[in-house]
Amino acid sequence: MESSIRLADTLRPSSLPAPASAHLRRRHLYLHRLPRTSSSSSLFFSPSHHHRLCPTPRHDLLQPLAAAASGAAKLVPASPAPADSSPEPKPSGAKLVPLVISLAVGLAVRFLAPRPAEVSPRAWQLLSIFLSTIAGLVLGPLPVGAWAFLGLTAAVATHTLPFAAAFAAFTNEIIWLIVISFFFARGFVKTGLGDRVATYFVKWLGKSTLGLSYGLALGEACIAPAMPSTAARAGGIFLPIIKSLSLSAGSKPNHPSSRKLGTYLVMSQFQAASSSSALFLTAGAQNLLCLNLAEKFGVIIANPWVTWFKAASLPAIVSLLATPYLLYKIFPPEIKDTPEAPALAAEKQKQMGPVTKNEWAMIGTMILAVALWIFGDAIGVSSVVAAMLGLSILLLLGVLDWADILNEKSAWDTLAWFSVLVGMAAQLTSLGIVSWMSSCIANLLQSFSLSWPAAFCVLQASYLVIHYLFASQTGHVGALYSAFLAMHVAAGVPSVLSALALAFNTDLFGGITHYSSGQAAVYFGAGYLDLPDVFRIGFISTLINTLIWGGIGTFWWKFLGLY
Repeated sequence: MESSIRLADTLRPSSLPAPASAHLRRRHLYLHRLPRTSSSSSLFFSPSHHHRLCPTPRHDLLQPLAAAASGAAKLVPASPAPADSSPEPKPSGAKLVPLVISLAVGLAVRFLAPRPAEVSPRAWQLLSIFLSTIAGLVLGPLPVGAWAFLGLTAAVATHTLPFAAAFAAFTNEIIWLIVISFFFARGFVKTGLGDRVATYFVKWLGKSTLGLSYGLALGEACIAPAMPSTAARAGGIFLPIIKSLSLSAGSKPNHPSSRKLGTYLVMSQFQAASSSSALFLTAGAQNLLCLNLAEKFGVIIANPWVTWFKAASLPAIVSLLATPYLLYKIFPPEIKDTPEAPALAAEKQKQMGPVTKNEWAMIGTMILAVALWIFGDAIGVSSVVAAMLGLSILLLLGVLDWADILNEKSAWDTLAWFSVLVGMAAQLTSLGIVSWMSSCIANLLQSFSLSWPAAFCVLQASYLVIHYLFASQTGHVGALYSAFLAMHVAAGVPSVLSALALAFNTDLFGGITHYSSGQAAVYFGAGYLDLPDVFRIGFISTLINTLIWGGIGTFWWKFLGLY
């Protein structure tokens, strides 16, 4: 026990190095030696360290700690990198090849593809701009927000959309709910409340590797409804805990010892996050965006928070409980027992001390917000107003300050590019493009004499496979959700079932690749996962979850009367 505590005492927060050039490339990051203090060292990274993590896919991910080669497994910082090893500055401006291809897509549609007679010239021109924007989101000639702004500018400059219509989505309630959710996530990280919740589950269930995995997965599920950012949960709370536990067992990143413990814990948490995100409407920004687009299409879901939870509860809980065990069998760790983990978690709790005033304020605020999200419709309080009230309370109590709000760049970036995509999608619907596309798909499906259940399976599978081309769940939703919803409805699939199933599918494919979601970038960048394993286990886990949702979900949704 004493060696475990001494071991935990050597893990100290450090400053982050310069950002890596891309999250698709694994880099060795170095930990610089910091002065030792008697109060700041702990098993897990400190809340102040978490505060530097924003709830978005980070390219400057948590750096691995180097371990000494002694049998006592004492962890010491690695030697600093040589002065000439700093990354070269990124070139500025757009990437030429992706830029040319993205523009060519739109120009080809506008000037080369024949315009159907039932589609107006204005609608066809907007479609070409939208497709060029989507191509840019996939190929990445510029950052997402910058490219979306260029698409918006093109729509206004060519008089395809008037200024007011182009910017109409910037007042969308759901988009602002998503933005405010990022601020809630920062509150969880800043106060250390997320750490405290996670350590309780490690303490209760962490005596074995499988139990430790269940503790981490259930801990995230408990936090998820009040922390609607998978990347924030991964990078700000669970990855630091997993890394510290792994290092204490001698499982180091980018090293053969990674398979002792760290590889399994990271992979299990990575895959279980999909079920946590699907369980609650407010557990992921993509969920809120899906229902917003469904409403724009005319699919209204009454009491959305409760309806979502009822529809997702049984299949999501089964998936959540099955994932750690199945991965334990098909992707087993070398270390099966972790008897020291509960003691280390207890030591962490001791170092954290009693619950602080700001943590109590965060707890009370989130209870109020979740209660209003559930029951707000009955008293005339919308979801976004509930979120605004919660954020106002956090600002009044000093849990967050205005600098925290301004520095949450991911939130403002999300506001910009979400609004552009949602606005364009809404205009495409109003101009008749979506109805034209859906009728074409419906006629194609009818030519194969497919029943609506068969069409439902084909469209859901297509929606999932296409995600291999996307580096963002929300980008996928903004680009394709409305079109696929229209195809479902045109094929005769019940509208509410179509809207919810596509949204659940969006959560489930968050683990298929190392770039498929925010948490994917965070967990892959930790250095414990090999790329072939990510694709192999990602495909297997997504297939298993799809079968669970397709099997159990089908009977459950029939019982609930969704079809």
